[in-house]
Amino acid sequence: MAAEREGKGKVKVYGMALSGNVVRVATALNEKGIDFDIVPVDLRTAAHKHPDFLALNPFGQIPVLQDGDEVLYESRAINRYIATKYKAEGADLLPAAASTAKLEVWLEVESNHFYPAVSQLVYQLLVKPLLGGAPDTAVVDKQAGELAKVLDVYDAHLAANRYLAGDHFTLADVNHMGYLFFLGKTPKAELLTSRPHVKAWWDDISGRPAWKKTAAAIPIPPPA
Repeated sequence: MAAEREGKGKVKVYGMALSGNVVRVATALNEKGIDFDIVPVDLRTAAHKHPDFLALNPFGQIPVLQDGDEVLYESRAINRYIATKYKAEGADLLPAAASTAKLEVWLEVESNHFYPAVSQLVYQLLVKPLLGGAPDTAVVDKQAGELAKVLDVYDAHLAANRYLAGDHFTLADVNHMGYLFFLGKTPKAELLTSRPHVKAWWDDISGRPAWKKTAAAIPIPPPA
C-alpha cells in the first residue's frame, strides 16, 4: 500500500517526467509502493541551475529525492537508498536469495556499459526531435553499434539467467527499465526485440504491475 513516510509527508522527486534518470527512481518507488510526487524542474529553462535547485543538488542535475529530512541526488544512489531503507515494503529489490556478486556486477554493467550507449541513442532519436532538433546520424550509428555489442553480452547472460542477478528480480533489473522502455520507442527498437533472451527478460519485467504504473506516467508524445 502506498503510504506517507514516517508522518513527514509524501516523497518528492525533483526532475522531468521524461528523464530516464527520473524514471529510474520512479520505478524503484513504485516497486516499493511508496507514494511520491514529481516536482517539475525544466532543464529547457535552466531551472536546474537556479539557486533554489542548487541548494538541493549543487551539481545542478536531476533527479533529487526528498524523503522527509533526507535529500539525495544521483539516481543509482537514490535507488540503493530506497531499496535499503524500505526493504520490508513492496518488492524486495535486494533479496537475500539473489547472488550478491551478480547483483553488484550488473549494477556496475548498467552504469558503465549499458547507460553510456543507450542514453546517447535515446537522446538522439527521441529527445532531440522533441526539442526541435534532428538526430546526428553519425552519433546514432556509433551508439547503436556500441549498444549492440553490449546487448549481445546481455543476451548470452540471460540465456542462463531469468534476471540479471539470477532467479530473482532485483535492483539491477530496475535500474535498466526506463532506458529499455525509451529504446523501444525509437527506430532502433530492434536492438531490444531482435535478441530473444533480452526480449524475454524485458517482456517479463515490463509486465510487472509497478512498471505498468511507472510507464503510464511517462509523457511520451504520440508519433508525428
